Amino acid sequence: MNSISYTSTKSLTLMGVSAAVLAVISQIAIPLPTGVPITIQVFGIALVGTILGWKQGCIATLVYILLGCVGLPIFSNFTGGLQCLTGMTGGYILAWPVMAVLSGIRVKHPSPIISLWFSILLAVSGLMVVELVGAFQWSLLTSEMSFGAIMAYSFVAFIPKDIILTILAVLVGTRIRQALVKAGSL
Repeated sequence: MNSISYTSTKSLTLMGVSAAVLAVISQIAIPLPTGVPITIQVFGIALVGTILGWKQGCIATLVYILLGCVGLPIFSNFTGGLQCLTGMTGGYILAWPVMAVLSGIRVKHPSPIISLWFSILLAVSGLMVVELVGAFQWSLLTSEMSFGAIMAYSFVAFIPKDIILTILAVLVGTRIRQALVKAGSL
């Protein structure tokens, strides 16, 4: 019984710390006149998914989103509240759990390099879901830009940077996960 509660406590702690890390990372933002800031939040989502795995990474991401929805100012530029999910950036936020799940899937292959490439591919696929859902909601809420125009804008302003951040998160997260497993913390 102690082993089960210890593991559960450890898992809850890791998920809580991960949600806190997401809150801190979210404050690194450059506001843009379009209403959608440049951030490194996808780095945090991919990192959490990679370190914790698909299930715990998704839960940590959902906890972070729920805390922001109830009003804690933990989304970018110290914003919070349900309006963040219904506004211009809401689609991006709503798709983060999908990215966390895809970033957290463990591909078991005899070659560690191939496993790493599959992890990167899955995480970048999650990023594309985030970009598509985010652009779709953004296009629904603005009459100034169509979905196509928003995607074209995203391919210039967001996606190249976000692909690099996602790959970096998988590389860093894989190393952190290996160290945590070796230390018996995961």
